[in-house]
Amino acid sequence: MDDTIYALGTPVPSRAHPGAISVVRLSGPRAAEALIFLTERRAFERGHSARDPALPEPRRMTLRSLYDPKSGEAIDRGLVAWFEAPNSETGETMAELHLHGGRAVVGGALEAIAKLGFCRMAEPGEFTRRAFENGKLDLTRAEAIADLVAAETDQQRRQAMQQMDGALHRLYEDWRTLGLRTLAHLEAAIDFPDEDLPPGIADEVHAGITQLRAEIAAHLDDRRGERLREGLHIAIIGPPNAGKSSLLNLLARRDAAIVSETAGTTRDVIEVHLDLGGWPVVLADTAGLRESGDAIEQEGVRRARARAASADLRLLVLDATSGWQAERDKLVASTERWDGARDIVVVNKIDRASVADADVVPVSALSGDGLPELLGRIEQAAGALMQEGGAPPLTRARHREALVECQASLARALTASEIALAAEDVRLAMRALGRITGTVRIDELLDIIFRDFCIGK
Repeated sequence: MDDTIYALGTPVPSRAHPGAISVVRLSGPRAAEALIFLTERRAFERGHSARDPALPEPRRMTLRSLYDPKSGEAIDRGLVAWFEAPNSETGETMAELHLHGGRAVVGGALEAIAKLGFCRMAEPGEFTRRAFENGKLDLTRAEAIADLVAAETDQQRRQAMQQMDGALHRLYEDWRTLGLRTLAHLEAAIDFPDEDLPPGIADEVHAGITQLRAEIAAHLDDRRGERLREGLHIAIIGPPNAGKSSLLNLLARRDAAIVSETAGTTRDVIEVHLDLGGWPVVLADTAGLRESGDAIEQEGVRRARARAASADLRLLVLDATSGWQAERDKLVASTERWDGARDIVVVNKIDRASVADADVVPVSALSGDGLPELLGRIEQAAGALMQEGGAPPLTRARHREALVECQASLARALTASEIALAAEDVRLAMRALGRITGTVRIDELLDIIFRDFCIGK
């Protein structure tokens, strides 16, 4: 990390959206030196150093002009600041330029830094990676930064903030501490076989591994975090011509699906992403559920049933004008994983026929009548699925993979025929757990994690 890196830390300005302020960030051993050269017209000739009075007081915003270091031409006038290592976000010396947000200003500033000759453009995620490398955050917090940048709903933002505050880190480190204590007992039994070890150590080891496995199993069963990152999957199902596609368009507030009086128009699953009451939702319109001799429609029905089975929540849409009660009973009985306490029966076309049933939500996809009530029911069901538990939820497939590996190693430790084998399995379990937070370093893993960050983070 001997290089000094730089990048635009705010969105790239465009002609339509220039922005009021843009922030350019620098990090590395020569960041303060770069700040001097950029804000002093004749800095090269005068040979300023980091101790020169031209350098502002650390951690204090100062009004300065920004100059081209070659020509001395003024580019902009804005606020600048620098931060001494290790008291910065990355743990290195850092500098920030808070400039006007026009494209010419930003482009001129980036070109000026490049002309210095000792700074290079940062790779995606390199600022955050340097913070990790310098012990400013662990991998779970680093991933939370990416989640916070990508958050589209209030609930996603809250989860990212909880993880960035260290909730997951503390949970995993508590487990690692318990595992290491268990491992220490096993190692003592191996290293001192002839010594009289304290009574009950075998029971403590067994209890520790059992407790750890139970807590990890409960964590793996908790899908709240992954649902919140990826979106709650809601499947719209029902017979043909009940108005499923019309309801999807009403909820999406756009024509996302083709609407036709011809039965079987929807052949494949159509998805839209929505924010419903702060919950991220992936809403899927599916083919009408009916018997058909058409091979393509049969495949559509198969996909509809599969989507209904895998969804977190189901909306069964029925036609108010045609015996919907009998249709409801038949489809509910044939729908895998139907949850009567959470899944919602929607009776459409109440502009043509009245519906009086407290167990269903009457709507008109044509007029929008009943839409607020339906949205309220969906938000209520989503809240029930995502209700907060005592522990922070698992959020990423990478964490799940490591925890499954940890569980398998702990299971082997419980049935190991020798103490040495049990100790090795517990050691492998702790390595898997340590990979989540970065306690166990694997550079290829770090490359995968940080490459998906945006430049400037």
